Amino acid sequence: VQLVESGGGLVQAGGALRLSCAASGSTFSINAMGWYRQAPGKQRELVAAISSGGGSTNYADSVKGRFTISRDNAKNTMYLQMNSLKPEDTAVYYCKADWYGSSWRTAWGQGTQVTVSS
Repeated sequence: VQLVESGGGLVQAGGALRLSCAASGSTFSINAMGWYRQAPGKQRELVAAISSGGGSTNYADSVKGRFTISRDNAKNTMYLQMNSLKPEDTAVYYCKADWYGSSWRTAWGQGTQVTVSS
């Protein structure tokens, strides 16, 4: 499984962005997926996660009510709608997928930069 993120960029505080994560390869084997972020000098942290069918989601407290995770399995794509962005949301955003290929494995994308100016 390979993952490619897109949709990052520079936005003013209060603005919105939508990130996409396109999966390829053994996409039928993908289970849960998630978005993570890593700011300079900080550890990578979970932003939001979604179950295989999309019926279950969870969010970091810092983004609840502002971010929405979703996935379209027919398009092999996961999304992160980010509204009311704050400067503290600035980070590199990564998508992650758990998938089964003879054993459970984890795939990561290369990351996309999100910068929120004040």
